[in-house]
Amino acid sequence: MERALRQRLTYGPLMLAALCLLLWIDHLIQEWTTLWHPPFGVSGVGLLAVLLLILPAATLELAQLFNMVQVRPYRFIAAIGSGLLALHAWGQQFDVMRNIGTSSLAFIIVFVMLFAALRRAWMRQTTDAIHHMAGTVLSTMYLGGLGWFLMALRVKQTAHIHGSTLLILMILLTVKSTDIGAFFGGRALGRHKLIVWLSPGKTWEGLICGVLTAGAVAVIFSRFIAEPRLWWKWFIFGIVIGGIGQVGDLLESLMKRDAAMKDSGQLIPGFGGMLDVIDSPLLAAPFAYLLFSLF
Repeated sequence: MERALRQRLTYGPLMLAALCLLLWIDHLIQEWTTLWHPPFGVSGVGLLAVLLLILPAATLELAQLFNMVQVRPYRFIAAIGSGLLALHAWGQQFDVMRNIGTSSLAFIIVFVMLFAALRRAWMRQTTDAIHHMAGTVLSTMYLGGLGWFLMALRVKQTAHIHGSTLLILMILLTVKSTDIGAFFGGRALGRHKLIVWLSPGKTWEGLICGVLTAGAVAVIFSRFIAEPRLWWKWFIFGIVIGGIGQVGDLLESLMKRDAAMKDSGQLIPGFGGMLDVIDSPLLAAPFAYLLFSLF
């Protein structure tokens, strides 16, 4: 067994176990807090902790990619902005935050852009000011902006969306199962390259196997979070967000090729960097949010 695959089979389950532990704590906290914050309690504390842990690491890796093409985001400002966006989404479960939801979201985005400009002005330099500002805002929106939808799904309680830890776990496992299905399906059946110039290892056969796997995983989870008779909707849901997750992976591949880097980092053996792990779930999150709203 090749080393990379062996590392994936070792560290993948460990990361999944850690994620399940944090989401279980998330669920317990929600149950405990229903006494003073009925009817749903305080949702998403565990997921918020996950995002606040991984977003700074992902920001550093994204900044490294950008630096290779002379785009230099201010890492601290981008990390703070991403964290604030995650906190903003988490706060939408409280009435006081819902009342100022739109204005506070706009403020965070403007805050990031303004402080990046002030940071450059503080140094009394105009050279590359646009590169610094653009890189900082893009880093924030790519990580924090997409992460906002994942957090919003967790705390949302409407006729269409009932946020829960199981719902978040379903989205994450559906997206990541696409990678697993595509990997083994591509190994067994892969004949036709998907995009040779961007990701030579991917094949059309692997992609088809991957999205079918994602559809099957979504159907399995639907039995615990929805009515089983609507299984076909969940199968379509899995195919869509699984396919979008692959687009997220290709998007990061595009950036890595531009920066002439194989992986975004070496933080997780067998997977590369944190950005290599979260690229597909992040891009799938807003599409999952939209599909749940339509369902």
